[in-house]
Amino acid sequence: MSLNSIKSFQLELDGEEDAAFTRGEVVSGQVVLELRRDTKVLAMKVQGRGSAAAHWLENRGMNSVYNDYTSKVTYFRKRQHLIRDNGEVTVLPAGRHEFPFSFQLPEETLVTSFEGKHGSIRYWVKVKLHRPWAAVKKIKKEFTVIEPIDINTPALLAPQAGTKDKMARTWYRNFGQVSVTAKIDRKGYTPGEVIPVFAEFDNATSRSIIPKAFITQTQTFIARGTMKQKRSVVATLSGDVVGARCRETWHGRAIKIPPVGPSILQCRIIKVEYMLKVCVDVPGTSKLFLELPLVIGTIPLHPFGSRTSSVSSQYSVNLEWLRMAIPEQPEPPPEYSSVVTEGEAEQCSSNTASPQPVDELSGILERPLMAFVQEFRFRPPPVYSEVDPNPQPLNIRPRCMTC
Repeated sequence: MSLNSIKSFQLELDGEEDAAFTRGEVVSGQVVLELRRDTKVLAMKVQGRGSAAAHWLENRGMNSVYNDYTSKVTYFRKRQHLIRDNGEVTVLPAGRHEFPFSFQLPEETLVTSFEGKHGSIRYWVKVKLHRPWAAVKKIKKEFTVIEPIDINTPALLAPQAGTKDKMARTWYRNFGQVSVTAKIDRKGYTPGEVIPVFAEFDNATSRSIIPKAFITQTQTFIARGTMKQKRSVVATLSGDVVGARCRETWHGRAIKIPPVGPSILQCRIIKVEYMLKVCVDVPGTSKLFLELPLVIGTIPLHPFGSRTSSVSSQYSVNLEWLRMAIPEQPEPPPEYSSVVTEGEAEQCSSNTASPQPVDELSGILERPLMAFVQEFRFRPPPVYSEVDPNPQPLNIRPRCMTC
């Protein structure tokens, strides 16, 4: 049978092109087969599948032998016969043929679609057409899965605060102590939101210091008991210089969250985590960092803690974040190595060359995730600005950092 007997072979999914799905929902569509002439077919089947995969190669020693680190987790696998293989040949007449299909995603928690440097989480539909004396004809189409993270939960609405100090010294010379106290209203935020940062910087040294804040993203890939990480800075905030023996206070300085992907905490081999780092840069000596954990969710904060009753089976999302793409900004974020301590920078550098034990992730891999299915939409935020869009009135008393 000539291959030219097939005019077109297409896979169409119902709904909008950028639609996303979540657990328990039905993925449906049709296979469209157009034939120029009568064609013999043995079988045609459609598969739905979702899995996470991590992979990287590492060169050990001076030889050219590479160690292969690979891991995989399958979340679901469904199969449906459109033309069943019963040992007989089916003759399809010339013309257009449509074969509808549908399958339900598992009710269990899925993991949000993701594309990273050393791994991915993908969901797809694949169709295989078997004909006598011809190669199997295949067609594949990916779709997006969003596992909702509702930030309207007690754990994600809890304020995050901390204090840290250190002696600023170079070799044997001591310049005095620097301390930083910082607080944010909650742990959970959604892309496009502004995080008001409340902080106090006490500079008891003989040098000026420069306070800054960063939002960092850490991608962790796990395979064969080892892990590989990729860290990046996704947003920055620079403060004013604090002179020697002076104190500076941030009354809700704004740092905006760009359209990054949500946190991924439920996957055993791929994780995406975020952190707000408040940094004090002391010229001539090491940096002081205070870290506050963040969870980037998909369902934004509802006024007065109430939830909307609308539940949608189709999500309209900006798929740009699936490739971890950050829109252009007036001042691009710095390299990760420039906003961490020397020890962390060395650890990050060595991590690129050799795997690390997975023990550091104990207690996080099986962390529960409370999520509710609700309608949401990512809207691209305005251009990042370090100016607070909602400045505090002058007649309002400054907020207490310990409250």
